[in-house]
Amino acid sequence: MAAIESFSATHPGDPQPGDLIEIFRPAYQHWALYLGDGYIINVTPVDEGPPATFASAKSVFSRKARVRMQLLKDVVGNDTYHINNKYDGTYSPLPVEEIIRRAEYLIDQEVSYDLLGNNCEHFVTLLRYGEGVSDQANRAIGAIGFVTAAAGAFSLLGLLRSRSRERQY
Repeated sequence: MAAIESFSATHPGDPQPGDLIEIFRPAYQHWALYLGDGYIINVTPVDEGPPATFASAKSVFSRKARVRMQLLKDVVGNDTYHINNKYDGTYSPLPVEEIIRRAEYLIDQEVSYDLLGNNCEHFVTLLRYGEGVSDQANRAIGAIGFVTAAAGAFSLLGLLRSRSRERQY
């Protein structure tokens, strides 16, 4: 497996049109699609201005997002990123011209946003592959499922213990 190189705004790497860009924020990853000439397309909260980086806490709770074309260096800021077409082994990328045409059609559109079901990774993979997928959301859903199952098990154990105590008296 090839080593993953991380880049910053001062060391931009060499993304190609249609590449998926994974940006490393302090608590999560933000995803964008590279259009070419230094520009990306990504989703940002509707109520943030043009330089939005989706780094704010309110982005997690937004139900609507705006599709924006922005300079990669502006979106990355002081964070790092890497080119990550990790789903290419599972899904066939659409032709680059089709990816770019679909992306450009959506610029400045308002779209629904849901952290678990329709997030920034779903958005860019839908453009690249015609299929919206997100390992980040799947991991979160798995964690929520585990926590819910664990809470249920502990509740059931508590109920069984309280019933066994009732019988003793």
